[in-house]
Amino acid sequence: MLNSGKSPKNEAELLTRAQNLAGMSLGEIAASINVQVPKDLKREKGWIGLLLEQVLGASAGSRPEPDFPHLGIELKSLPINYQGKPLETTFVCVAPLTGLVGAQWQTSHIRNKISRVLWVPVISERTIPIAERIVGTAFIWSPSQEEEHLLALDWQELTDMIVLGDVENIHGKHGQVLQLRPKAANSQAKTQAFNRHGQPFMTLPRGFYLKTSFTQGLLNKYLRID
Repeated sequence: MLNSGKSPKNEAELLTRAQNLAGMSLGEIAASINVQVPKDLKREKGWIGLLLEQVLGASAGSRPEPDFPHLGIELKSLPINYQGKPLETTFVCVAPLTGLVGAQWQTSHIRNKISRVLWVPVISERTIPIAERIVGTAFIWSPSQEEEHLLALDWQELTDMIVLGDVENIHGKHGQVLQLRPKAANSQAKTQAFNRHGQPFMTLPRGFYLKTSFTQGLLNKYLRID
């Protein structure tokens, strides 16, 4: 029986609850809490994450805090293939494009978001119907000293480029483990940034993403996939 809707009292309860989903299909999980499975994820890209939030008792909703605020834990579903390789980069949070002068990694929103993460791998090969996709073994992670060092370096490089008015020149190759790229529902969504001359202009919102090489490292470490 799945404890839908109730917030877990502590980290151990959350992890147990998440690990109890291992081997279940998304269809089985959805049926257990009377949720309809969409035919595809084109219009409902975040559906898998929302399903997991609901069944695990996340309570943050769209507020800018971890999904389990009382535990300080963020939930991330991780689509993988049969070999345990991540199928895409992982969105962390929207990147601010203004007000960054003097910003520090220690107090950044992104650091807060990934200080403690519940990862739930889901076998999500595109050929598998959504209802038949299988949940893997969940694990809880905090960045090691080395991981945090790499994340902080990338954040600093990307933030410096934004501050210097170079946001339009940031591409996927920037950053070892962290990536900055457009994050918008459509091309009409625009936000303010500054160019090299300090003049404001409108551009697509950007998001911070963890590169697949980084999440692959986590899977190798915690699930012994290699």
